[in-house]
Amino acid sequence: MAKRSRKRNAQPVADLVSRLVDPVLRKRTGVSLELIQGWEEIAGRRLAKLSRPERIVWPRRISDDDPFKPATLIVAAEGYAALAIQHETGELIARVNTFLGYGAIERIKLVQKPVAVPERRKVRPALRTLRPDEEEQLNQSLAEIDSDPLRQALQRLGRAVKGEISR
Repeated sequence: MAKRSRKRNAQPVADLVSRLVDPVLRKRTGVSLELIQGWEEIAGRRLAKLSRPERIVWPRRISDDDPFKPATLIVAAEGYAALAIQHETGELIARVNTFLGYGAIERIKLVQKPVAVPERRKVRPALRTLRPDEEEQLNQSLAEIDSDPLRQALQRLGRAVKGEISR
């Protein structure tokens, strides 16, 4: 008898990627993907826009018998967010430890650098069509221009300026 192939349920791409990325992040930075994804919940929307966890630095252990020592969370922050995080350090440490489930973080070290992701360009609003008198005035002002490509370019510019100004 031929084997039936079992159909697998679809899995979200985020789950597949996190299984690949999470071990690499943990090894290189000590930060898990969950911490990065949950940063807005931990730090709050206001601070999360201008900061992000960079890495967790664990103290060196000489031997396996050494007692557990909490780590330092390095946070990249911009401008006033660095100052706000500095003032809210105790609360932020408590939130991170609650999120992780144990007292993993003892202190926060701030690194001031650009963090915010540039916003995508906004879609231009549709311009209103010009009234017949405005169109006529624009055409009259450009009538003396001999070059067709230049005249057409200036007409587009004129329509854009007049259509946007008088909203």
